[in-house]
Amino acid sequence: MKAILPKEPGGPDVLVMVEYPTPEPAGHELLVRVKATALNRADLLQREGKYPPPKGESPVLGLEMAGEVEKVGSAVSGWRKGDRVCALLPGGGYAEYVTIPAKMAIPIPENMSYENAAAIPEVFLTAFQALYWLGGIKSSDNVLIHAGASGVGTAAIQLVRGAGGVPFVTAGSAKKLDFCTQLGAKMAINYKAGDFLPDILEATENRGVDIILDFVGSPYWAQNIDALATDGRLIILATMGGGKVDSLDLRKILVKRLRVIGTTLRARDLEYKQQLTNDFVRNILSGFEEGTYEPVVHEILPWRQVKQAHRMMEDNQNIGKIVLQVGEES
Repeated sequence: MKAILPKEPGGPDVLVMVEYPTPEPAGHELLVRVKATALNRADLLQREGKYPPPKGESPVLGLEMAGEVEKVGSAVSGWRKGDRVCALLPGGGYAEYVTIPAKMAIPIPENMSYENAAAIPEVFLTAFQALYWLGGIKSSDNVLIHAGASGVGTAAIQLVRGAGGVPFVTAGSAKKLDFCTQLGAKMAINYKAGDFLPDILEATENRGVDIILDFVGSPYWAQNIDALATDGRLIILATMGGGKVDSLDLRKILVKRLRVIGTTLRARDLEYKQQLTNDFVRNILSGFEEGTYEPVVHEILPWRQVKQAHRMMEDNQNIGKIVLQVGEES
């Protein structure tokens, strides 16, 4: 089969399409013919040599995919050849075939394209985990979502609304701010225009927000702590702006009874990810069929244009997901 991986650490130009062994499904697995995959920031970091795959996992890029079941493992029930599925992956999505544990397979809603389905697993499962499993979101919670126009951000806006909460976001351009507002954010703050804290406190009558989803890290630490309400939860999903805080006042965390929770999904064990996937399927998936939720796709490109796709993400051009169509015809 054909697959895409970096020939060495570096920029988008190190990505090459190669012949790679087609995987064979174990008894509990499905072999899926990949129709589409989607980009994530982790792909860029892995390409640069900064985020290696977990031990024993494929060096092929790609943390999610959508496709058609090609072969069913001997111990699998409930799935058959030809079924349409999407799934979260530890790697291997930029390939014509991938194996997945059957319990990780998410059925694609009947009227949804492979391209849209490929934009669901990583961002919606990440946002679902952060908001429900870690943040314990409740109806009427105020939630601040940094990078609101990102893939996880656009998923989180929708999930907060679906839970009865009130989403606030930060983003870096008028176009992204407008999109987030149209998607359901109560307030969209341009982080390039100044601090977000005054706007959040004014909008919440100085109460603060109940949950913050943060991808930035140290530059936002002080404002995040001050923006949280009593019993607030700060969920750290990445540290793209830096991971070290020069000054830390633990008294604010103590007095406000705050919880600071760090999480990465890729390195979680299989049982955790299977339980998360099952919970998502039970409680959220029907919302895609009902129109409550929808994957936000910025652009769809043939996978032979993967270098262009990576540059697009590096330049922060995208609102939502960049999707690659996979296969010979692409």
